This record gives sequence, C-alpha cells and structure tokens, in this order.
Amino acid sequence: MAVRIAYFKVHHALLYYAAYFTVRADDFDIDTMIKGSTAIRAKMEEINGKGLDASPKEKNLLTVLELALEMCERGYSFKKVDLYESSADEFIIDGTSLIPPFNSIPGLGTNAALNIVKARKDGEFLSKEDLQQRGKVSKTILEYLDNHGCLESLPDQNQLSLF
Repeated sequence: MAVRIAYFKVHHALLYYAAYFTVRADDFDIDTMIKGSTAIRAKMEEINGKGLDASPKEKNLLTVLELALEMCERGYSFKKVDLYESSADEFIIDGTSLIPPFNSIPGLGTNAALNIVKARKDGEFLSKEDLQQRGKVSKTILEYLDNHGCLESLPDQNQLSLF
C-alpha cells in the first residue's frame, strides 16, 4: 500500500492531494491554505511556538498544514470555495489547483453543504437572500462566503430598488 501511495504522490500529485484532503484530513484552515506557502509557514510556526500548550486540534491541523505546504511548494495551489464549482465534501481538481468543498468552511457541516449543492441544481442563485433560503444557509456562513469573495456577483435581496 505504501508503494502505491508513494507512486501517486510522485506521478499523480494533484490526485493524491485531492484524495488526501478529501478522505484523511479532518481539520482545515482553508483561509491560511488559500494564501499559499508563506501564510502556511507562518501558521505552522505559530502552532509550533506554542509547544506543549498547543491543543489537539492544532496538532492535527499541523499535519494538514505540512501537506498543504508541500503541495504549494510543488507548484500547486488552493482556490477559494466556489459557489457553483465546489463539491459538498470533496476537493476538486481545477488545472493545477484544488477547489475546496463547502464542508471545509468553519462551522459548515456536510448536511448544510449538501443543501447548498442541492439548491444549486435548481438554478443559479438570484441573491444572497435566495441562497440563504434555498440552501438553508445560516447568516454566519453567508457572511463568511461574502467576506471571502464567493458571493461577489450576488445582490443582497431579490427585490430591485426603484430609486
């Protein structure tokens, strides 16, 4: 099994990383991972600086960040969560980048992610309000998506302003 994993890591690197992050990684810091090598290194140094005071979650995150750093150093990158391209729970390969799934967003579970994907199949979202209603998205998650540029083209409400 180790030889198979090593083969994919060397010869089909992006497939390996997509599979690893989808299946094995439970803790993400998608905000840091999107920013690339420098941000990942800084976050790793921050966690390592805590030493024994680092929480178990931070220690698990450190392993994920190490692999994310390796991926970025090999010339690959992470994109932002995309309202129309992201999967509910799987990383998607897009050229030399990985598009994170909705469930990598802090506070967004797999069921909520599946609701967004299901609502997306019924057509494009008309507004943030439409996304919140059809996708059953909480206000916090909506703000997260908006702050990270995922909802740039969507107006706040369905109604048109007359003035």
